[in-house]
Order: sequence, then C-alpha cells, then structure tokens
Amino acid sequence: MLKQGILHPQLATVLANLRHMDTLVLGDAGLPVPKGVERVDLGWRPGDPKYLDVLEELMKWIVVEKATFATQSKTVSPDFHAQALKLLPDGIPVDYIDHTELKARSKDAKAIILTGEFTPYTNVILQCGCAY
Repeated sequence: MLKQGILHPQLATVLANLRHMDTLVLGDAGLPVPKGVERVDLGWRPGDPKYLDVLEELMKWIVVEKATFATQSKTVSPDFHAQALKLLPDGIPVDYIDHTELKARSKDAKAIILTGEFTPYTNVILQCGCAY
C-alpha cells in the first residue's frame, strides 16, 4: 500500500504514463468527456474534490510546460481563475481559447480528470513537459 503521493490507482497510472507533449485535461464536474478519452472521475459530491486542490496536487507530480484555459474563465470566474494561475509553474505560457474549442481539443488528451467543482469554466488543458 502506498503511504504518500497519489493514492488513487487509476490517476496514479495516468500520471505515470504521461510523456513530453502529452496533454491532460483537468475539469469541473460537468465537462464532457469525448468518446475514447480516458475518464478519471474524482468527484463524489458537489464541490469535492475541489478543482484547486486537485490542480495543486497535480503540480507536485507532473512537469507542465504550457496551460490552456477557456477565455470565459477570465470574465465568468476571474477570482477563481487567478487562484488557478498561481498554482501553475512560474513562467509557463498560458493560452486562452473559447470554451467550445477547449472541449473540442480535449478529444486529443491522454485523459480527463473530473473534479467535483461546480464553478463555471474551471477547465484547463495541461501540456506535459520533460523532467530533464
């Protein structure tokens, strides 16, 4: 039994299998998951787990070189979005695209991690970097 790190076996496997340039989507409870993309559903009740808590923990375990958010995150949930930005690695590029485009691009992700978050437009595409 693991005594630290990511204890969720499916999530741990997804993270261990990520490679440079792979994308991982972290989403709220309502983000649709395209057919063929692995779904890691962590939500078990409204608000749990929190998106920001999951994002913070992911940043401890994976290398991220770029993030893409929905443009709407800056206007619909600006305070929440500002908190998310603070959790990302310093200096990485951050792009913004329409939420419809973000959902379309998620079809190319290695996996989509769903949280219990009910705050609108709290979805991000994380592009993995290389650890060396």
